[in-house]
Amino acid sequence: MAIDLTVSDDGIALITINRPERLNAMDAEHYQALSRAWCTVRDDPAIRVAIVTGAGERSFTTGADIKSFVTAPAGMSDMWLTQRDQLLNRGLEVWKPVVAAVNGYCLGGGMTLMMATDIRIAASHATFSLAEVKRGIIPGNGGTQRVLNQLPYAIAMEMLLTGDGIDAVVAERWGLVNKIVAKEDLLETAFKYARRIAVNAPLAVQAAKELAIRSRDTDLTTGLRIEAVINRMLQFTEDAKEGPAAFSAKRTPNFKGQ
Repeated sequence: MAIDLTVSDDGIALITINRPERLNAMDAEHYQALSRAWCTVRDDPAIRVAIVTGAGERSFTTGADIKSFVTAPAGMSDMWLTQRDQLLNRGLEVWKPVVAAVNGYCLGGGMTLMMATDIRIAASHATFSLAEVKRGIIPGNGGTQRVLNQLPYAIAMEMLLTGDGIDAVVAERWGLVNKIVAKEDLLETAFKYARRIAVNAPLAVQAAKELAIRSRDTDLTTGLRIEAVINRMLQFTEDAKEGPAAFSAKRTPNFKGQ
């Protein structure tokens, strides 16, 4: 059992779901470990961007390990433990950008995880599906809640109600992923995106992500006002002084998140 977390010197965290023998499917222990990894990304000021991927070349993750949950179902009381083992796709607020490197099967809970990330890079052999209705259940952890925001209505409903999947080319066509690359270039491409983000002012990056996501549930007038308030707050940070100073001096800025 392993959810691996490493952090590079430039503040990029790499979370790897490391269970390739089970196509990186996750049982309860894996979900708990993944929750701890997301909390580390959220809370560690040295981390500016995160990448999430699966071990091996066959699978990003197929989500929940159905066999383990069928043989050991959670008690009904667990339904009201809504803050336990929070995940990126189950309500945990992580305002640091997250890049998904999708290597192979991205099914069920894997797709709901990917839909909670900000930038998605797919290997050319990646496939995507929400097949839960074929198993008598529905996509959990945001599967039914995010799909209509991220795909056209008819396409989303086709995936949701038939349980049939799509390949990487179709996913890119509908804007579900940013880029398709050869499998050997997947992780390096994800790191290139992460580095492009990590060099920017981290407080401004996190504020931009939060405001954009909250705009879905905020009317425009309120959103514009909150945006103005946050921008005023950022003007008093050291990074807001460093950015113009570096531009004037024609040097690379040294943002510190302060």
